[in-house]
Amino acid sequence: MSVDRQLPEIRFEGFNGEWNSLILGENAKFTKGQGYSKGDLVESGSPIILYGRLYTNYQTVITNVDTFVTEKDKSTKSIGGEVIVPASGESSEDISRAAVVRMKNVILGGDLNIVLPNKNIHSIFLALVLSNGRVKKELSSKAQGKSVVHIRNSDLSDLNIIVPSEDIEQTQIGNYFQKLDNLINQHQKKHDKLCNIKKAMLEKMFPKQGKIIPEIRFRGFSGEWENKGIEEISKVFIGLVTTMTTSYRNQGVLLIRNSDIKNNRFEFSDSPIYLDKKFADENSSRKLMLGDVITVHTGDVGTSAVVTEKEEGSIGFATIVSRPNKNIVDSNYLSVFFNTDIHKNFAMNVSTGDGRANYNLKDFYKLKVPLPAIDEQIKIGLLVQKLDALINQHQQQITKLNNIKQACLSKMFV
Repeated sequence: MSVDRQLPEIRFEGFNGEWNSLILGENAKFTKGQGYSKGDLVESGSPIILYGRLYTNYQTVITNVDTFVTEKDKSTKSIGGEVIVPASGESSEDISRAAVVRMKNVILGGDLNIVLPNKNIHSIFLALVLSNGRVKKELSSKAQGKSVVHIRNSDLSDLNIIVPSEDIEQTQIGNYFQKLDNLINQHQKKHDKLCNIKKAMLEKMFPKQGKIIPEIRFRGFSGEWENKGIEEISKVFIGLVTTMTTSYRNQGVLLIRNSDIKNNRFEFSDSPIYLDKKFADENSSRKLMLGDVITVHTGDVGTSAVVTEKEEGSIGFATIVSRPNKNIVDSNYLSVFFNTDIHKNFAMNVSTGDGRANYNLKDFYKLKVPLPAIDEQIKIGLLVQKLDALINQHQQQITKLNNIKQACLSKMFV
């Protein structure tokens, strides 16, 4: 990026020439939202945007509002095209966040700075500039306060905004990022919908406390479920708990830590830890086998995943290992049950520790597992596997698109 020449690193084909410097205060009108807080929200009424939602719910362009209030006199309402910036935030790094209100007659709540740019600066382009890069850093540096920081319209007014000399280039940049946000939103909605479906099904596919039959089950299955102790259905042991940092290597036998275990899957960092092969062979009794179920002992207690071919032969570090009796319990089913609220609540209730929770083996031994017939277990396990695969696909797309967005934001502005 060449700030001296005021040119971005990359731009759309067909555009050239330097960008122009504009003082925002000379090219915009400013006002403030007023009144209203979270305590004023009602189920239905007049749509409102509260400043806190900019941190949690809205992308660069706001086209739908899902919070409402009973309207008061002299409320500040949008005319469409305003850029709103929080006037308060938890930190100077986070407060520089802007969004465009596309709709008319939306109430703009208190603690919102409202900027209406003139024709020289497009609203979406301005919101992107305020939320990223050089301008974001400059605006963040103006934030004042300790436990809560504040930004005023006068801070915004002083900003030097560098814009393309041609209106159409601003428009194309804004449209490009709006399309990215729309794609991210689409995947996020599908991701959240699948998560809700999975949660609802898991709540009904296992018998409630004191019951022996679940609310819903696959067609063709009937009969009562039975509860069996974890030691009746699997061999249980703990992973290595000895100090082994001197045996860490860049390659060798994979070490699985509690932090690597996620809901029905493993998620390793870019630099996974391996153990010296000789050291691992000396502890071969702790090596994991295909189908073992690994459960978090310290941290997000109860969270579990099944060992696949990728993790076979690895060793867990202070993890709880269940090696299922395949004639009694299916590995995927057992992992699914371990990740339900039923088991997670049990794990939390028996855990010890002031800071990080510890799920001790003596308490794990007390666990009772609800079991249908093995073929019904397999169906439940496969169903959740399919849902998890779809959820992960959407999450991967969200991550990929966010990475593309961040890379473009760092190169397409001055």
